[in-house]
Amino acid sequence: MNSPLLSIENVSKKFGAVVALENVSLHVGAGEFFALLGPSGCGKTTLMRCIAGFESPDSGTIALNGVDLSGVPPFRRPVNMMFQSYALFPHFDVFENIAFGLRRKGETKDAIDARVNELLAMIQLSNYGRRRIEELSGGQKQRVALARALAPRPKMLLLDEPLGALDRKLREETQFQLKEIQRLTQTSFVIVTHDQDEALALADRIAVMRAGRVEQVAGPMEIYDRPATRFVAGFVGETNFIEGRLERNLARNPGAALITEFGRIPCDPGDIAEGAQATLSVRPERIGVAREGEGIVGIVENFVFRGETTLLRVRVAENVVLRAAAGHGERHAIGEAVRLSFPSNAGALHAEEPLG
Repeated sequence: MNSPLLSIENVSKKFGAVVALENVSLHVGAGEFFALLGPSGCGKTTLMRCIAGFESPDSGTIALNGVDLSGVPPFRRPVNMMFQSYALFPHFDVFENIAFGLRRKGETKDAIDARVNELLAMIQLSNYGRRRIEELSGGQKQRVALARALAPRPKMLLLDEPLGALDRKLREETQFQLKEIQRLTQTSFVIVTHDQDEALALADRIAVMRAGRVEQVAGPMEIYDRPATRFVAGFVGETNFIEGRLERNLARNPGAALITEFGRIPCDPGDIAEGAQATLSVRPERIGVAREGEGIVGIVENFVFRGETTLLRVRVAENVVLRAAAGHGERHAIGEAVRLSFPSNAGALHAEEPLG
């Protein structure tokens, strides 16, 4: 990335004996939608608060447009933050909530009117300027909070679990709106979330965090299809972890396979050595399911209908059950024998010790 807007270099932060961040380095580009993804306690919110200026790193630097933000108070940083609670002013109407930051900056009445009306149109609430906050739905409040945060034209907007209070259907609808608003404003967005689907849907790039460290930074497709670690594979989406020994044989096509207790699975070996113990993570939809033909034989133990797919639990060995996704319209019964097939690029191979 050439001249990133936000540069985080070797940032560490402790709260007493608890390590919240450990040598975190990240870069966010101008106009990028960037997600900090991870479980509770991984450090993502602490990192966002350091960017905003509400916390100070113990070591390392945070720079915006090449300017070190050390010692710069939150109100002087060219960033704004949208909180999960929205923090709207109940005694102001919608117009005045959005105008709040502009009035504090001393903007003229004409400039304020123009900017607020522009944002009301952008969030599709043009006729809601004089509505009271208590008259709005949850989704409308979320959009007003977003407009208020964007009104002063910050170089970067920080969003702390912004869709967490919405129900599933409204959250999915709002994701489209949020992404479109980010595209229209070309403001850099950094979102903190524990919701994998939300990060995959919204972000240009994702940083997956664990225990104060960054496990992987990549685009959504790479995070999902080529997770760098077993943790990333297990945290983002559903997957099967298949353990075995790597066999390299260039005379065959493909030239490597994982030898497991229930069969031979073709795979891309990467730089893992011949004979090494390894773990293959395979998404359920990457496993082919058929009643006849070649493949690993298993018995359907259970299934869950999900509309576009049916998720099967298939026992392939005494102590091994795999999840595989059958396509829409394919019907399977408990106790039925099926054959599972694996393409050579079915999953990501990791030379890691098994989970305890």
